[in-house]
Amino acid sequence: MAKQYKLYLDVCCLNHPFDDWWQPRIRLEAEAVVAILDHCQTGDWLLVVSTALESEIAQTPETIRRQQVIDLLAAAKINMKVTPETIQRAGDLQKFGFKPFDALHIACAEAANVDVFLTTDDRLLRRASAHIDQLNVQGQNPLTWLMTTTTDLEGESK
Repeated sequence: MAKQYKLYLDVCCLNHPFDDWWQPRIRLEAEAVVAILDHCQTGDWLLVVSTALESEIAQTPETIRRQQVIDLLAAAKINMKVTPETIQRAGDLQKFGFKPFDALHIACAEAANVDVFLTTDDRLLRRASAHIDQLNVQGQNPLTWLMTTTTDLEGESK
């Protein structure tokens, strides 16, 4: 039986399916996000969301885009509430240069004990990589993670 991954996708990831797909990278990453969400929808993997995600998505100025992204959260099986502990942890992460919402998302992902924190934000990924020893979750690009994971799963089934 394949591993049931527990995943946290940040707002950049959740927006990608609705971005303009004319750029090859955006298209590939968006398709990866859609495939990941499909696995979450069918129950193969667990999508973790948080009140921090809901709060950041609520700031989306476009009404239609905001609703489309909110609709993706329906696939979630776990909704982490922001607690004083996650706020404290986010404050600690901001000392490493993480932006406030990024730090809060990482703190929520850590609190949920997810297998991977997915983002398409290159700056966030570089910062997470530079501070990997201070994080309790691994940050990855959804396309890279999906390709590695599905390759590993195919190897297990042979």
